[in-house]
Amino acid sequence: MARIIVVTSGKGGVGKTTSSAAISAGLAKLGHKTVVIDFDIGLRNLDLIMGCERRVVYDFVNVINGDANLNQALIRDKRVEQLYILPASQTRDKDALTRDGVEKVLNDLATMGFEYIICDSPAGIETGALMALYFADEAIVTTNPEVSSVRDSDRILGILSSKSRRAEQSEEPIREHLLLTRYSPERVNRGDMLSVQDVQEILAIPLLGVIPESQAVLKASNAGEPVILDEDSDAGQAYADTVARLLGEERDFRFLEEGKKGFFSRLFGS
Repeated sequence: MARIIVVTSGKGGVGKTTSSAAISAGLAKLGHKTVVIDFDIGLRNLDLIMGCERRVVYDFVNVINGDANLNQALIRDKRVEQLYILPASQTRDKDALTRDGVEKVLNDLATMGFEYIICDSPAGIETGALMALYFADEAIVTTNPEVSSVRDSDRILGILSSKSRRAEQSEEPIREHLLLTRYSPERVNRGDMLSVQDVQEILAIPLLGVIPESQAVLKASNAGEPVILDEDSDAGQAYADTVARLLGEERDFRFLEEGKKGFFSRLFGS
């Protein structure tokens, strides 16, 4: 049975699409047949992060409207064998998504043998975001260690517990995970950023991953490649740890402490 996982947040620009791409690629690398769906109708970015924008012919809305089938719309990743992308439409608005249409697509994907369906949600609580979380079994709540971002994520937790199908049908609640992105121990030590412990105290959900502030993320995005494929980078390693924890493995959290500077770094202040 497919696990439907929404990657969500209350605030834009916190790294949801980067995280959706990395987590889906990580799952597929480990042999799990995985599809990642872009729910940001009208403002699609997932295909850019995945480096497949020129291969988009049909999209999510085309499938819902019956203009194409899933086999026509799904894009198979060229780097990771078990990874597929279902892009969003750039020309429709959010109302193009219907609950019945989304449910049918998710059911058809499960029938096709996908083990993981990753839903890349737009920020906030508009139609696309509500559609992305409605059918979820699990939610990865993505936030930066900043007060406004954490506050908005707290609001999303309230919506997950009240507006999902599981909530409406009084089923077992959506399993919630915390993903902390753009984390800088140096800024935490200066008092410019919330610590991991601060965020956990506010949101009170299990910590899945901590992704360090890293130039590797921007480099990977510009190259159209999920950063998890950059196995030598700190961000790539942190996402690999995150995927392992998602699959039930216990791993220590890395990149939480400020690195010690060498003699020349201290001498020249770099």
